[in-house]
Amino acid sequence: MDIDKLSSGTCAISRSLAFVGDAWSALILRDASRGMTQFDQFRTSLGIAPNILSRRLKALTEAGVLEKRRYSERPPRDEYMLTQAGRDFVPILAAMAEWGRRYNGGGSPLSELVDRETGKPVRALVVDENSGRPLHEVALQLVMPEAAPG
Repeated sequence: MDIDKLSSGTCAISRSLAFVGDAWSALILRDASRGMTQFDQFRTSLGIAPNILSRRLKALTEAGVLEKRRYSERPPRDEYMLTQAGRDFVPILAAMAEWGRRYNGGGSPLSELVDRETGKPVRALVVDENSGRPLHEVALQLVMPEAAPG
């Protein structure tokens, strides 16, 4: 797969997938949304090889989804914080989790997204911002915008 071609194409979905479309990247963002910030926390949680984790953290930082901050000079240690773009990805993760519960829901969940105020489980629903209707109820059509006159 040509990541450079995906990330610079005209399709918003392919550009997004170029940055967060692999499982490791999505799981790193999931863990970051849970408050994990340090390399060893991600590595322990995910059971990921250090070289793969390093590459994914670098790519997510370069994509502007995570921000790398130095928290110790000796030894040099960095933490990875969600940027606004990363925080904006959390509802996408919630929607993915909801889809997974519905269509691949075997076993007990290891974690669940809950509302801090009520303690009740959150059930993600993607809605059309213009109408407020659940997206799965909207008759969708993908159209290509007309090219601007040259």
